[in-house]
Formats: sequence, C-alpha cells, structure tokens
Amino acid sequence: MLVSNGLIGLREGLEAALVVSILVAFLVKTDRRHALRYVWLGVTTAVLLSVAFAAVLTYTVASMSFEDQETFGGTASIIAVLFVTGMIFWMRKAARTISAQLRGKLSEALEIGPLAVALVAFLAVGREGLETAIFFFTSVERAGTTAQPLLGFLIGIAIAVALAYGIYRGAMQIDLSKFFKVTGVLLIFVAAGVLAYGIHDLQEGGVLPGLNSLAFDVGAYISVDSWYGALLKGFFNFSPQTTWLQAVAWVLYVGIVLTLFLRASAPARTKETQA
Repeated sequence: MLVSNGLIGLREGLEAALVVSILVAFLVKTDRRHALRYVWLGVTTAVLLSVAFAAVLTYTVASMSFEDQETFGGTASIIAVLFVTGMIFWMRKAARTISAQLRGKLSEALEIGPLAVALVAFLAVGREGLETAIFFFTSVERAGTTAQPLLGFLIGIAIAVALAYGIYRGAMQIDLSKFFKVTGVLLIFVAAGVLAYGIHDLQEGGVLPGLNSLAFDVGAYISVDSWYGALLKGFFNFSPQTTWLQAVAWVLYVGIVLTLFLRASAPARTKETQA
C-alpha cells in the first residue's frame, strides 16, 4: 500500500511540480516576477481545493450504510482508474511539448490580467490534485485507515517536489519520456488492481453479480499478513479470494491498456527508401 501510494504521489506530484517550475522559470526569465504571486495564488487554491475534496470524500462516506459505502467506493475506484489511464497516455504524449504549451498559455494570460495567470496555474495543478484526491479516497477505503495512504502520498509528493526543484535549478537532468514510460507501466498494474478492488466493492454493494463465484482462492498458500502477501496487496491490490469478474477485468485491462501504451511509446519506424 505504501509503495503504490508513493508511486501515485510521485507521478502526480511530479507532474504538478514540473508545471509550477515551468511557469515560474518562464516568469523569471522574462523578467515578470511581479506575476509570480498570481501563480502561487492559483497553485495554493488548487491544493486547498484538492485537500478539501479528499476530506469530503473520506469523511462523509462514514454516514452511509454498508451497501452504499461499497457502491460509492467502487464507483470512485472506477473513476480513479479512468483518470489515471487518461493521465498515463496524456503525459506520455505531452512530456516533450508541455513546456512550450504552458509558456504559450501563460503568455496569453499575462496579456489578459492577473486573474488569468492565477487561473492557468490553478487549472494546471488542479487536475492532478483532484485525481490524487480520488486515489487517496480509494486507498483509504482499501486500507481502512488514513495514516498509511497519507504517508505514502506525502513521501511520493516530497520526492517529486525535490526532483522538480533539482530540474529547475539545473542540478539534475531527467529523461522525462523514459521516466513517464516506466512509471506508466507500473501504474497500469496499480490501476488494474484498483479496478479489481472497485468491482469487488460493487459486488458487495449488490450492483454487480458474482460475489460468491470465485476464480481462485489461494488464502491457504498466500497470507495477507505475510511480507509477500502485504507487498502483493499493497502494490497490485491482490486478493487471495478473487471473483471471476475481478479476474477477467484485471486481465482485460492489463492486456489492452499495456499493449496500447507500449505501442504508443514505441519509436516511430523510419521508412526505408528502395534503391
């Protein structure tokens, strides 16, 4: 759980931190430091909104019945999977051009006014923040506690901020395309586990059938209390008792999404001219 949450925090945090560093560097290099306060206003507003959203999701669900809690949690898990799937493909494609896109949007915003600058920063950071909030909620639902998911996310975000600051200061060079490719592959397996867990929640909530139709039960061989069982559960959301619907969804998601992601990440082949 700590590892998967840390990975999500790192990925989402690095995206947001890189966006902020690009905006700040652009304003500093173009001698427009007066607009920095509006960037930080937008960033702060986005962070506060994301924290508030996570708090609302996490603490208001407690008043629901068990079936409603499971249904809500399962739905949130499915939404989280959709978000992270889109984020994986978008960031893989945009890694090389995001800097130019942000500088262009900020230049236009500077001509409009301070609120437009704050809005650019807010929208750039807010998307990652809301995605992280939904993942945080699903992690709390799985763990049954707030402490461990929060620690994982904070560690990942802290590493992301340190990396982004190092890049901003020129202290380190990171091949972002390779970074987002590797983390993208890992997150596909994390998302597949979240999808399977969400389906199980929906089955317990009575929305989907097949709760007692198990594809396998390896509880006698793999204990969730063992180190390897905890690792499998924490990273892949592995459950010793897995229903057929969960198993099919996991296999289909990994098979389809991983294939499309690796195909999109493959370098384009140059056409050979025939003599």
